[in-house]
Amino acid sequence: MQDASTTFSTEVIGATEAGGRLRDDIRAVGIVWRRELIRFFRNRTRLLTSFAQPILFLFVLGTGLSRVLPASAGANLDFRTFIFPGVLGLSVLFTSIYSAVSIVWDREFGFLREMLIAPVGRGALIFGKCLGGTTVATIQGTIMLMLAGLVHVPYTPLLMLSLILEMALAAFVITATGIMLASRMGQVETFQPVMQFFVMPMFFLSGALFPLTGIPTWLLVLTKLDPLTYAVDPMRRAIFAHVRTTPQLMKLLGSGMTWNGWRLPISLELGLIAALGLFFLGIAVLRFRQQD
Repeated sequence: MQDASTTFSTEVIGATEAGGRLRDDIRAVGIVWRRELIRFFRNRTRLLTSFAQPILFLFVLGTGLSRVLPASAGANLDFRTFIFPGVLGLSVLFTSIYSAVSIVWDREFGFLREMLIAPVGRGALIFGKCLGGTTVATIQGTIMLMLAGLVHVPYTPLLMLSLILEMALAAFVITATGIMLASRMGQVETFQPVMQFFVMPMFFLSGALFPLTGIPTWLLVLTKLDPLTYAVDPMRRAIFAHVRTTPQLMKLLGSGMTWNGWRLPISLELGLIAALGLFFLGIAVLRFRQQD
């Protein structure tokens, strides 16, 4: 018979509490980022239809507007070459905004609440969402680069790399803007008209389809307030540095963004949109931290 005084000891297995650590936040960013990519590649309809509007602008509208180039300037530049960076911006713009719309969908169907109660920082969730939207939009724009040769844009490795990096920065600021606007919206029906109010003006005021020289003062002021302008202009300047044209056309189409006659350096333009993206992302994080 076993002695009644015998004591038994049980081994306690250590448990790790999730949340509150940098490693957990980094893991949350990776999971949210990967979810955005999975949703993008599984939705083949979205992947195919998202090319329709940029291609329509590039080959239909671009061909129709090709007559705006004056014959006296020596029309050795395809107008579609001029609007190609604007079309890249358009592709990035709509893809980035779609990523922001998915936040409203997640809130409406309850998935966002499950994310917000996770034992990780809400800033990590929002940053992962923004990073995912930026990556998806950059992939979309990179695929559009396959059409560069059809509009006389050379496939120079340095040019392609510059365009991809500039598209990524544009995608970041647009995704951050969309997330900020979506942070307080509960229905997709409410978000869509608000996005249309911002998206189309942002595209048309960016100088994507027209040069920024010789335009009325009120229109010039609006273009300077448009964040997308500071993303399209560096892409156009990169392309113009790799194509050969006349000084007349360069003066007409390649003048770029100026402040009181001073042409902004590319580094300053990219720095402005990067700072603006961080600012909008910070506002979005603060708003989500205030939600229950």
